[in-house]
This record gives sequence, structure tokens and C-alpha cells, in this order.
Amino acid sequence: MSFPVFRQAAALALAFAAAASAHAAPLPDTVVVTADRMPQRAADVIPDTVVIDDADIARAGAGSVADVLRRQRGIEIARNGGAGTSTSVFLRGANGNQVVVLVDGVRIGSATTGAAAWNAIPLSSIDHIEIVYGPLCTLYGADAIGGVVQIFTKHGDGRPVFGAGAGGGTHGTHRYDASVTGSTGGAHGVTYALSGAHEASGGFSATRPGAYGYNPDADGYARNSVDGRLALSLADGHEIGAQFLQSRLNAQYDSGSSAFDTHNVQEVDSYAVFLNDRFLPAWHSSVQMARSEDKSGNFTSTAPAGTSQLNTRQDELTWQNTFDLAGDTLQLLAAHRKEQVLSSTVRAVNSTRVTNAVAAAYDLRRGRHLLDVSARTDRSEYGAKTTGAAGYGYEFTQDLRATASLGTSFRAPTFNELFYPGYGLVSNKPERGRNAEAGVRYRVAGVDLQANYYRNRLTDMIVTVTPCPSRTGSCATNVDHALLEGLTLAADTRVGNLGLRASADLQNPRDETTGKQLARRARRHAGLAADYSVGQVAAGAELQASGRRYDDAANVHRLGGYGLLNLYTTWHMTRDWSLLVRVDNAAAKNYELARNYGTAGRTWFAGIRYGSR
Repeated sequence: MSFPVFRQAAALALAFAAAASAHAAPLPDTVVVTADRMPQRAADVIPDTVVIDDADIARAGAGSVADVLRRQRGIEIARNGGAGTSTSVFLRGANGNQVVVLVDGVRIGSATTGAAAWNAIPLSSIDHIEIVYGPLCTLYGADAIGGVVQIFTKHGDGRPVFGAGAGGGTHGTHRYDASVTGSTGGAHGVTYALSGAHEASGGFSATRPGAYGYNPDADGYARNSVDGRLALSLADGHEIGAQFLQSRLNAQYDSGSSAFDTHNVQEVDSYAVFLNDRFLPAWHSSVQMARSEDKSGNFTSTAPAGTSQLNTRQDELTWQNTFDLAGDTLQLLAAHRKEQVLSSTVRAVNSTRVTNAVAAAYDLRRGRHLLDVSARTDRSEYGAKTTGAAGYGYEFTQDLRATASLGTSFRAPTFNELFYPGYGLVSNKPERGRNAEAGVRYRVAGVDLQANYYRNRLTDMIVTVTPCPSRTGSCATNVDHALLEGLTLAADTRVGNLGLRASADLQNPRDETTGKQLARRARRHAGLAADYSVGQVAAGAELQASGRRYDDAANVHRLGGYGLLNLYTTWHMTRDWSLLVRVDNAAAKNYELARNYGTAGRTWFAGIRYGSR
């Protein structure tokens, strides 16, 4: 790591502390769910956790979930063009398929690539997002090596609340959305939420000169989505309900010819029915049956039936029991998961995998001591894979806390890595990870300061190699060891009407077999944000900075570092009406997230929103 960068980040955090006064407003006592699969105060959670609230999402304007995530500590993205194109999200340097993504508790993602279709997830449907860093396989099963991102859609509570928004901006971008949420009273009350959205953009060229298939035409996208939730109270402490999300993205991409239109259609759907019961004051039971589907097809104007189609499906049945033991908490979990690939064009990938799991977790709170231990066994065609984790926290004072944790993890090979013609090997086995980390959180003069060091060692990592050791050409195979090591620093404060937030990530994600830096991940990246409000008007600025990266595993093709400045202002015209104006990449920085793929220059978005209160 670079100690000068470390000193600069530490100096930034200390500068925030010096600037804050004793009259700084206290930070909200946020409740989080994902870190321990149950509601907890953020102050009682041991893993490093970030919550992106509804205000942050509202300020994002148009674009994608990935754009919101990349402004958080510990996260980088790579994208093959605009907001509608293929996107990868890296947590703490982990691959995109080493992160579990949930929507209201339902796992989403492709069984062929192992990653979620970030470009197809609608931003307007989201109420808030929780990001938990570090391995969570003991709670969520395979693939949670780098962490878990859980997206929560809007839920109803109280009288009916109506919301709607409309806006437009650069490249002919326009967005419309509407929602209604609420609940009814009485012994058999109903909570409900329903929202829908349409977003489209003319876009810009996904590729640049030098790219394979370069075409200078604009590549736009259109995304339509609808989601909802309905829950009925059967009796005090007993609830039954259902939820769904459907999103369809039609995005253009470059194929090297302007003679016909080439586009990808991506669909992300999730459905669930659930039953929540409090059988005894100290016993809460939750059963959820869910299905998620990821459908991806490529089409051209000359081949309207499609040139390729890969559909995957995941079915899950989960039974979670939570027991309150005199202030401590015991969780027992049983889960069944079935993955399927249903392709009409690449039939060799079509297959099914079933995983059954049992897990237990115990959370202890004793005065200044916090302790979490958990273990899980996942049984599939690979046999039994057991993971474990333990975390400890100690509160020296009300304002100073230190934590340490250990955990193991694994990732099952994707169906592409097993069966895709000319690429997969059926002999591939799961990747394995061992993580150790330590953190400290200190509140001084109204400033929250946080530092987390982690060291996550991966073995049997699956990479693409040429030549393939077992046949001619290239293939995906278990050959490498990787080390995800880094330090995250963060500072957050509010002084009167001024809010300040900063973070710096000093990391070294590398392939230990080759000694090379992992592709498209920087050794340094940082963020700084400030907002100020006067009366009904709020304004803010965000700065995102990233060091150099490499586009390939061999570290031949270098991607330069960059800094982006984003500006926004919100005017609350009345109690129910607000106006947002946002400018992204205000300095018109020319940069790349993937070699020879385009990124947006300076863009603006203006939108008006109504929300009854």
C-alpha cells in the first residue's frame, strides 16, 4: 500500500473532525437487516455496513443502480458503454460473481454468468439499499465472498401515500414513474405497495475506435418495470404476503455494422410468497418461497427471432427461526435452492443444480461485548461445503468501538464455467476463501470516523487460461490463488446545515499465482461529498476519484485514473412538490471503465416529483 495516500486519507478524516463543532447533529440510529438476517441497530452490527437511503436515491436522477453504488466506499464498477450496457460491480476487489444480490430477500442473478444484471434493475423502485462487506456465506450460501448487496423496494405503512415523478436530460433521456403505498387498520390489516416506471435514452456510442465491432452510432436503451407487495395480518404476530418485481431492458450495442440494429433484451423477474409468525414472544418464524428469473437475448433487425437466448431460473425455499434468549439471539435456518438454465440456442449449458443447506447463528450482547458466531453446511453435487464465521466487538466507550472477525466462504462454478462449449470444464470445483479483518469506529466532536482492514485469501480461483491444460484453445479452470487485501477509511459529519462525507480505499487485489493486479480494479479509489441546505433549497457536490487499472489479467492494457465531479440541487417547492437538477461529470472528464468502451461526458438531468405526505 502507499503510505503517502494513507496519510492523505487520514488527514482528510482528521480535518473533518477539526471542522466539526460540539453542536453537530447526531447521526440517525439506523436499523439494518442484511448483516445478520434480522433487524438490528447499526451500532450493534459487527460487519462493515453501508445504507443508501431514499434521499440518496432520489438525488441520483436518471441512470442505474451501479452509478449509485460506485459512490460508496469499497465499490468499483466496470461497464461496456452507457447505463443500459453490461455492468460489473466489485466489492473490496472481489469479482462480480463473488457478490450475492438480493431484492427483498430474494436472490437474483444469472446461473450462467453468476452475476446480477445491474443494468436491468430499476432505480425508481428502490426504497433503500444495504451493503454488507466481507464473506457472508454462513448466512446466504455460495458466492458471498466479497459481500452482499440487498435492495429493498417500497413498502406500505399508514395512510395511502402517492408518488410520481417525471424528468429528462442529455441524450434524450426521459423517465416517468408512479407509486402508491399504504396500509389499512383493524385486526386483519393489509399493507400494500405498487410502483411502475419507464426510462429511456438515446444514449451514445457504446464503443470507441479500436474496439472490436466499433460503430459510431448512438446506443440507447429503454427500461420498463413494475413491482408490488401485499401483506395481510391474520392475527397479532401472524402475517402472510406476496411480492414481485418485473423489469425489462432493451439496450442497443455495437456489432461492427451500421446496416442493422443490434440490441440485447434483458429481463429480471422475482416473485415470493412469505409467512411470518410469532408463535411465542421469544420465537419468530419466517418461511419464504421464491423464484427469480434472468433472461438475456441478443437480437438484430435481420434476425428478429434472436441470435442467442440464455434463460436461467432460481427457486428457493427458506425457513428461518429466530429465538430471543434473554437478550441474545439464536437463529436456525434451513434452505433449498434449485438452479436451472433453459437456453434455446446454447443447449450444452442447459442443466440443473440443487443445493440444500442448514445454518445456525448466535448473537451475544453483554454490556460492552458483542459476539456473533455462525456456521452453515451447503450440500450439492460437490458434496458438503461447510463455512463458518466469528466476529467480536468491544465498546471502549459510547463513542469508540473496535471489531475483529474471521470467516470462510466459497463460490460454486457458474454453468458457463462448467458447460459452455469451448470454454467450460465439468471438472471445475468451487473457489474457496478465508477472510480476516479488523475495524475501529470512533465518534469525536460530532464526526464519525471509521477504518477497516481486511485480508481475504482465495484458492482454486477460476480464471480463463490459454492454452487450456486439458484441450486446445482457452478454457475456464481452477489454477490461481488471489489475495484481496485493503484498508478502507471513512468520515461522516453534519455541522448545522452542512453535511460532509469522505472515504478512501487503499487496496491491492492481486492474482498471487501471476503477481498481477486483478483486471479493472484500482489500488486506490476515493470519494468526497458535501451538501448544504438553506430553507427549502439543498445543493451538493460529489467527487469520485480512481487510480489506474488494467483491462486485462496480464496487465498489458492500462486504464488511466480519473476524477469525476457531480453537482445537484433540490428545491422543495411545497410540502409535496420538489424539483431536482443534476449534472454528472461536470468537468467533462474523458475516461474509460473498460478498454475502448465509451463513457458519458458531461450530462444533465432535471426532474419534478410529487409525493403526498
